[in-house]
Amino acid sequence: MERKHIGFEMLIYPDRQALTEADRELLAQAEQAARSAYAPYSRFRVGAAVRMDNGEVVLGSNQENASFPSGLCAERVAVFQAGARYPGVAIRCIAIHVNPEGAQDDEPAAPCGNCRQSIHEYEFRQQSPIRYLLQASGGRVFECPSTAALLPLGFGPNALL
Repeated sequence: MERKHIGFEMLIYPDRQALTEADRELLAQAEQAARSAYAPYSRFRVGAAVRMDNGEVVLGSNQENASFPSGLCAERVAVFQAGARYPGVAIRCIAIHVNPEGAQDDEPAAPCGNCRQSIHEYEFRQQSPIRYLLQASGGRVFECPSTAALLPLGFGPNALL
């Protein structure tokens, strides 16, 4: 028998001011994107800002639907749009801002399992990590090193070969 620990370290900043100017700007764009979320059912507004290797920033916000499985999360909206607009250009960072209506908790929210799985494939395709910046309502900022860290033992294209 073999025992193995799978985990990762993340950085936690007290607020945006502790970040580089570029990262502060990316989180501000994610916060702005959250304002365009269509979230009448969950009231959980999420915005994502994706920084591409070519310097472009692509935004996304969650889009709900009365038929709940039909909606899309902000992260996938942004990443899919980035892939369509800039095919072959690597994603370097995803900033995610959550603004849950009426919530008392200012803890950041990590991407859901569907988003992690979808973004994991982008990370696989580009053969380089995608860094995450997570923040809620102006509170602490979590910096995670990669999708692979957020999704240990992720299912990818290699499993199908």
